[in-house]
Amino acid sequence: MAHYRAIESKRDQFRRYLEKSGVLATLTSVLVALYEENDKPNNALDFIKLHLGAAGLEPADTEALRMEVADLQQKCNLLMEENKELRNRLMQYEPSPEEGAGE
Repeated sequence: MAHYRAIESKRDQFRRYLEKSGVLATLTSVLVALYEENDKPNNALDFIKLHLGAAGLEPADTEALRMEVADLQQKCNLLMEENKELRNRLMQYEPSPEEGAGE
């Protein structure tokens, strides 16, 4: 019987913690909003994520951002190669600091 009380006590503590932090109120409001939807969404989990603010971007936005990242990565690589080439060309015309110090 003592074991049952310990489990019940932990449950009560956890429930109070969720109430204090506002988790229960937020979840309840999201579930009520889902319940009151006239046209129930095909994916209830996406609805909940959207209303909790965890949905993130739409797939189209995500794909556009991925393409932009790939494009910027390619430009960065090209600029790094150009920088390397220009440094090599510069070294042909300017002596290194070690050579200039010996004169």
